[in-house]
Amino acid sequence: MSRNRDRLGPSTPQAANPAPQATQQASDGSGFSFVVPTEFVELPSKGRFYPESHPLHKQDTIEIKQMTAKEEDLLTSRALLKKGVALDRVIESLILNKSINPNSLLVGDRNAIMIAARISGYGSEYNTSITCPSCAAVQKYSFNLVDSTLQHGEIEDALTTTEVGGGLFTTVLPRTKFEVTFRILNGSDEKVLVKQIENARKKNREENAVTRQLRLIVVAVNGDETPQAIEHFVSNMPSLDAQHLRTAFAAATPNVDLTQFFTCEQCDFETDLEVPLTADFFWPNR
Repeated sequence: MSRNRDRLGPSTPQAANPAPQATQQASDGSGFSFVVPTEFVELPSKGRFYPESHPLHKQDTIEIKQMTAKEEDLLTSRALLKKGVALDRVIESLILNKSINPNSLLVGDRNAIMIAARISGYGSEYNTSITCPSCAAVQKYSFNLVDSTLQHGEIEDALTTTEVGGGLFTTVLPRTKFEVTFRILNGSDEKVLVKQIENARKKNREENAVTRQLRLIVVAVNGDETPQAIEHFVSNMPSLDAQHLRTAFAAATPNVDLTQFFTCEQCDFETDLEVPLTADFFWPNR
């Protein structure tokens, strides 16, 4: 098993070199100009899973500008929030290379950009409400976003997972012994999943979040890529196999690990807890 985790220290996600500066000229002809600081954010994927035609193919970092009032306007736009595209517009505004489609970014790379933007805009201290998993007490808790780690995608021998290229992986399931080919997801995939779950909720139907995600990530079962085969497999696979596939998918997916240590002030329960990204993430003082 190979583990590729890099801790986000004070110089990360920014590059070690001083951040470049982007000068913007006013459009009213006044001649007024100002300096917009930029930074390089390390990509969890290291550009490994993008096609050759993508601007981030084999790129370790992406350059973004730091947050301004313009991005705050996007985050509070009722129209954008209603459409569910506010974060997409923020990412699009922050990225300097306008040829990059925010929806084409891998989920982990999108997360890295948002965390870097939050740190540069409001600092690394993140205070939010936490519900204790043990006693259910709700309390304010402080996390340090700089203490997060980058996961570049791990191939674990115990999970019988193999990278086959192009963002595709194969794994052998423990119960059925089927060989499943699966892929990692990008922003467009994540939006599809969220939309499907929201539509099911509005219609008072089962959300089926687990099987919906599996349908998105599975590419082939024993070499059969037909939708019928994938649908039948996902609907009937044993729980042991489903758990194995989800674990293999999580391990292979490059991402930012926001798991940090939590101690409940009410019952002293201690556990590792994933930092929740709530509305407080971009509005720490409201």
